Amino acid sequence: MSNEGYRIAVVGATGQVGSVLLDELGVPDDGKRTPTAAGGAADGFPPAGAGLPVREIVPFGSERSAGSTLRGMTVQPLNDETIQGFDIAVFSAGGSVSREWAPKFAKAGAVVVDNSSAWRMHDDVPLVVSEVNPEALDDHRGIVANPNCSTMQLMVALRPLQQEAGIERLVVSTFQAVSGTGKAAVEELLEESRAVLDGADVPAARSYAHQIAFNVLPHAGAFVDDHTDEEHKLINETRKILGDPTIRISATCTRVPVINGHSETANVETREPLSPERARELLEAAPGVEVRDDPQNAAYPLAIDADGRPDVLVGRIRRDRGNDRALDLFVVGDNLRKGAATNTIQLAVVLHERGLVRPTAADAVPALA
Repeated sequence: MSNEGYRIAVVGATGQVGSVLLDELGVPDDGKRTPTAAGGAADGFPPAGAGLPVREIVPFGSERSAGSTLRGMTVQPLNDETIQGFDIAVFSAGGSVSREWAPKFAKAGAVVVDNSSAWRMHDDVPLVVSEVNPEALDDHRGIVANPNCSTMQLMVALRPLQQEAGIERLVVSTFQAVSGTGKAAVEELLEESRAVLDGADVPAARSYAHQIAFNVLPHAGAFVDDHTDEEHKLINETRKILGDPTIRISATCTRVPVINGHSETANVETREPLSPERARELLEAAPGVEVRDDPQNAAYPLAIDADGRPDVLVGRIRRDRGNDRALDLFVVGDNLRKGAATNTIQLAVVLHERGLVRPTAADAVPALA
């Protein structure tokens, strides 16, 4: 870092998460925002990168986007010349781009924080949630992975319970918003909804196997066996982040007609006794968590309330009536913010605070087989 701050690359800056990465870095918006449930702006919350000294931010995009103007900056193409001279590179451009270009940025001297699934389960790449396991960053080799959005928000809620009582088993169902699929899926939901409300023919589904408007699909991600990749991610990433491969996990991931904000039910069987009252105390004191748990007055987490917020909302904290060692929780988070962009920038801040923004020897950078 020069005396003026870090030079930061934003790879995938023209995409949906890329736009939020720029928000969290404090880059002024041009007003052209993809609609979310409540407009999408994180009004009232400082950018996640507010504590990060920044000299320059450079957006990168596809060859088609290269040369265009984005928030007053010129979008750069990815090539061996343009990637030189960066301290930090944040990625949200898909797995194939990350597999090819994350090691190149790292070998050129940048620390990469990647939001794709490409590096998450690599043994030499830390998988980190800023409030949960920041110490995992200490031994990074130039690339750091951001978890999947559903895993991310769940870890923020589970970590304080694990530290208190251990976790034996999890049963999780997710209700994932369409923004997790991308801009086209958001537009498709709006288009289908208008058609249904107008009594018109509903257009053929494009983003999903079936109509998503006024529907629930027991199918988020792609089936790789009798589970989807989203379910595999939730299971495998949870074990890696919490540092316990013995946790038994059952996961069902669904897609719901919500624009933004993933919701989850979690049944948590602990190893030691843990009362709902103590769990509530732990969650109220946990960083990155806001407890909303007054069901008698209809106060509980809602997707529309999570939209634009950096924290994870947790409520409906109660004893499982069928298992005196288990608790039930309802967890909601903004999948574009804490589930993706916010944690990415929070990790950049933690890297800075721990003195970990430093070049990595080129021969130490992880490589995919």
